[in-house]
Amino acid sequence: MDITYFGHSCLYVESEGKKVIIDPFLSGNPASGVSPKDIEVDAVLLTHAHDDHFGDSIEIAMTNNCPIVAVFELAMHCIRLGARAHAMNIGGAHTMEGFRIKFTKAFHGSSLREGDRYLYAGQPAGILLTSGGTTIYHAGDTSLFGDMKLIGEMNDIALAALPIGDNYTMGPEDAVYAAQWLRTKRVIPLHYDTFPVIRQDANRFAAMLGERDIECYPLKSKETITI
Repeated sequence: MDITYFGHSCLYVESEGKKVIIDPFLSGNPASGVSPKDIEVDAVLLTHAHDDHFGDSIEIAMTNNCPIVAVFELAMHCIRLGARAHAMNIGGAHTMEGFRIKFTKAFHGSSLREGDRYLYAGQPAGILLTSGGTTIYHAGDTSLFGDMKLIGEMNDIALAALPIGDNYTMGPEDAVYAAQWLRTKRVIPLHYDTFPVIRQDANRFAAMLGERDIECYPLKSKETITI
């Protein structure tokens, strides 16, 4: 499984010839260095509806004639905008395009901005993504929560992608607990440095994980790791 980071919380995952992208905030994030028109995928996966995650989902899905996978309310919004969508909800799993996708809970918000209004867009989620016998966990935007222990107990998580920005999500100290509770040995930090309020020292986070024998990959945009 090859995992490429495209900045903020966006991961591009390729396994056994199939490709998915999670939370494609590209054109709105100058640090991504990637144009949505250059993305080729079999599905778009969304953790929630905030602009810095929903991003270029519609353009990518319509260009690739592929589905957006999201919680029910957000999936219906995508359909209204002209995209194909597959609706799921928290705790549910579905296999498509060579991947098993399971949504977990996340403690955050999820809303769509229309003008000066913010509209409810269903529950936020984390994603357990499995292909070729390998499972990764994209936590989405979330605080630390006790059920991460259960997620780690029930799944063999090869890598966890965790937010560390603080303010809107858990910060580095809580993310260290999350990594331990998830029983993973590899972590990609997400959702940091994009805006001033979420500036973090990823090397310090990596050092804290290293003290607990957990590898950390503070990737630059367009860098790839293979697990």
